[in-house]
Amino acid sequence: MSTGKRSLWWLPALVLVATIVQLAVATFVPGIERFEDKAFGARLLAYPVMMLFVPALWWLVVKRRHPEAEPPYVAFALIMLGFLVDTTGNSFDLYDRVGWWDDMNHFVNWFFLLSGVGLIIALELRPRWAQVLLVTGLGCLLALGWEIGEWYTFIRHGTELDTAYEDTLGDMTLGSCGAFLGALLVARVASRR
Repeated sequence: MSTGKRSLWWLPALVLVATIVQLAVATFVPGIERFEDKAFGARLLAYPVMMLFVPALWWLVVKRRHPEAEPPYVAFALIMLGFLVDTTGNSFDLYDRVGWWDDMNHFVNWFFLLSGVGLIIALELRPRWAQVLLVTGLGCLLALGWEIGEWYTFIRHGTELDTAYEDTLGDMTLGSCGAFLGALLVARVASRR
């Protein structure tokens, strides 16, 4: 076992803890206006579950079959990073103060997420075009799922109905483009191995 890779266990742990602390503040500290009506109680439950889903699945499937396998801590951290970026953006009120923040999040967070997922599931896939197609396609599906969740949670009975269609299409496009960039990164990493 290499100690260099194992020493990175703290990276996803740090991202997870930083996210949970901010979510707990948003949920349990009263009177912070920027956190109102943004479902932080639900996020406090859902985000850690979503952040830990891939690492738990990796441990159940890969580690069980290959006990000598080194956990992909960097990939785990990349998968978790989007949740931290989203939570931090709310903590600093960037969604309301910076007009392009939400759009940037959909691009960058899908880049992080699909880079991490791709590093786990697609590094050995050949040919490279299939690797890029798999990671990008998965990113498109996840972007669709995220937008359905946003619609259900925030839009269907909310005040954003007038701009929801355009925003949803833009978010899905940006997420898919971020996933494509993540797929290209995975292909680049795979070609160097």
